[in-house]
Amino acid sequence: MIQAIVGILCGVGLFYVLVDFWRIPYYKTSKAVESLSKKQKDKKSGLDVWLSGLAAWLSKRIRINDFKRVQLESDLKTAQMNVTPEMFKANAIVKAGIIGIFAVPVAFIFPLLSPVILFLAFFLYRFEMKGVSKRIKAKRERIEYELPRLVSNIEKTLAHNRDVLYMLDSYAQNAGPEMKHELNITVADMKSGNYEDAIIRLESRVGSSMMSDVCRGLIGILRGDDNRMYWASLALKFNDTARQQLRLRAQKVPKKVKRLSMCLLFCFMLIYVVVILEQIMDSIGVLFG
Repeated sequence: MIQAIVGILCGVGLFYVLVDFWRIPYYKTSKAVESLSKKQKDKKSGLDVWLSGLAAWLSKRIRINDFKRVQLESDLKTAQMNVTPEMFKANAIVKAGIIGIFAVPVAFIFPLLSPVILFLAFFLYRFEMKGVSKRIKAKRERIEYELPRLVSNIEKTLAHNRDVLYMLDSYAQNAGPEMKHELNITVADMKSGNYEDAIIRLESRVGSSMMSDVCRGLIGILRGDDNRMYWASLALKFNDTARQQLRLRAQKVPKKVKRLSMCLLFCFMLIYVVVILEQIMDSIGVLFG
């Protein structure tokens, strides 16, 4: 009992010492400052807002290899995360450190549990660092899901108009958020520079084999090639791919329904068991009463 009290007091004391040392503001203060900024598109959680000061302090002292920094900066830009590589890494370290600091009071209460908490902190750090690649993958999948419709639109427009800028600009008005973002960048890039270079940059930003096929066809249009058969075959190919993706999604649904059905069945059985046990207990009370 004494060890538990000492551990809790040491943990709380260490927490307040570190908060005061790094000058972390109160949660209400951080929330008020964050609400004043209208430039932040992504909504932050309360923990992110409160720890942003500590992460900003730590980001100034982090050094990243030049090659890794350029690669991480490119990934963050692709994932539409408006933070520097140092700030992103600092956020991951701070979140993991909040978990790892609990290993100190736990060491006084359950010493064998401290390594588990440290492992969880390390796992959280790795999970946060992989968050960029997960966001890029999700964004790429949403763009690829919309590509068959883009190809079909280009194929129909190609019969009477070969203006690539018009094709992309007109489709961007009704596109999804991710596709619209990429097409708007490409349209602005085409208006201010070389058309082919803008298409190549679109291909490199998305990093998808399906988008590479689309960009190859767009460059062919810019060079004056008669590639109507290419777009027709590409539309058939992408439609087959879309049907396969829908089939895979449909195959995953029964597994989810099966889990929910088992949970529902368990709940019904639990209701019957509770009623039967109550009747048994009432009968035993009357029998021995």
